Amino acid sequence: MNNIQIPLLLTLLAGLATGIGSALAFFAKHTNKRFLTFSLGLSAGVMIYVSFVELLAQSQHTLINEYGDKAGKGVAVLSFFVGMLVIGLIDKLIPSFENPHEIRSVEDMNQKDPHPSKLMRMGVLTALAIGIHNFPEGIATFMAAYDNTTTGIAIAAAVAIHNIPEGIAVSVPIYYATKSRKKAFTYSLLSGLAEPCGALIAYLILLPFISPVLMGCVFGFVAGIMVFISFDELLPAAHEYGEHHIAILGLISGMVVMAASLILLG
Repeated sequence: MNNIQIPLLLTLLAGLATGIGSALAFFAKHTNKRFLTFSLGLSAGVMIYVSFVELLAQSQHTLINEYGDKAGKGVAVLSFFVGMLVIGLIDKLIPSFENPHEIRSVEDMNQKDPHPSKLMRMGVLTALAIGIHNFPEGIATFMAAYDNTTTGIAIAAAVAIHNIPEGIAVSVPIYYATKSRKKAFTYSLLSGLAEPCGALIAYLILLPFISPVLMGCVFGFVAGIMVFISFDELLPAAHEYGEHHIAILGLISGMVVMAASLILLG
């Protein structure tokens, strides 16, 4: 049970980070774009490094032991691209208007819109879209943490960072539609709870059938999800918030932090 509690807790904390974004929208006077740019770049750096250096490598090692060199590498690579395909399809099915990639800032709290019903619909659909988007991230975080706590902590931290602007994206329109900070915060927080729900599904469905082959495929699958999120979501958001070089600095810093963590704590 102790092996399960830590992955579940990490996934829960990562999901609840949407509440941090909501709180920032309520209490900060200005969006610290340089900080968000660096943070999103950092999150992308962690995800990209851990995906290629740790997860995909572990996937190949595990599957080669089961299937041999060529077949093992082939299954690992296939799992990697299947992970990309799944998260890409989820992203494609979300309407662009309610897409969680839509950037919003604290300054948006000072805008006025004559159509509160439209704003409420946008906020609710954004929360739903983010919830759907976060579900496979919860599975990924849980499975990574189940195998290796150090890797799980890194992924959970990276996911938490990128959940902050998603929290802003949910809370801003709902606040303006309802004038209720409580409702806006609640919807924002609920969208993040899809992550621990994904973890519970992984625990109930995947773990009873755990095997070296399944774990090898999961590692590749998770790596694909992480890489897709980094290139499709985190880096574009980082560039939209601020300067290109700050995003790149964050990206490199994330890789350095992840590399150091794996060496010191691995």
